[in-house]
Amino acid sequence: MTIRLTRRQAEWLRSTAERAGVPQSHIVREQLDKAMATSERRFMALAGTAKGPHDLSTRRGFSRS
Repeated sequence: MTIRLTRRQAEWLRSTAERAGVPQSHIVREQLDKAMATSERRFMALAGTAKGPHDLSTRRGFSRS
């Protein structure tokens, strides 16, 4: 995979990897994992927020018969 970084991003990545003593690819994967975990938590925060009957089959006018 190839990505294009701004100079500022490239400098941050280089200096962060150098300070941590790890390859730049490690920093990128770590940050992607954090972003994925955050988006999953945002999605799960919506779980249970819908209003209505617990069993949608009890709603009138929506039977398949």
